[in-house]
Amino acid sequence: MLALILTLLAAAVAALLIYAATRPNTLRIQRSLLIQAAPETILAHVNDFRRWRDWSPYEKLDPAMRREIGGAASGRGATYAWEGNGKAGAGRMEITDVRSDRTTIQLDFSKPFVSRNVAEFATVAEPAGTRVTWTMQGPAAYMTKLMGVFLDMDRMIGRDFETGLAALKTVSEK
Repeated sequence: MLALILTLLAAAVAALLIYAATRPNTLRIQRSLLIQAAPETILAHVNDFRRWRDWSPYEKLDPAMRREIGGAASGRGATYAWEGNGKAGAGRMEITDVRSDRTTIQLDFSKPFVSRNVAEFATVAEPAGTRVTWTMQGPAAYMTKLMGVFLDMDRMIGRDFETGLAALKTVSEK
């Protein structure tokens, strides 16, 4: 009887691992919000990593987080490295492209797991303001796929983006 239970358990674990392997090879999270401010005002908060403390939801994960801002003062070539507790993890960002309507950031995590993503803040003028879209995309490593079986990554990370965009709205509309 024990052998049967162990066989069924092993089969269930194998099925779970195989299912995880069939999940999409890319991760894409995206959220948008209308902000009543000019694109250049909004992107000024994004392009200067020193200003992220004013709006980024990730800045509040670990008050003792170590930060290192380097490279250009803002815009292309600006860098931001961090190392924090389990929630904040560790990684590095670098602004790789700045245009009048968007900022692109190379986003590399080293903890709690290694991943390489691209984040983008895009703006589109609308009659009532500026629509800001925050997107993160990159390859989904096997561990990300496995976590995705149990966690809704879009909802989990998307909530952070929604919180960050709301705070970006507050600081941009002042």
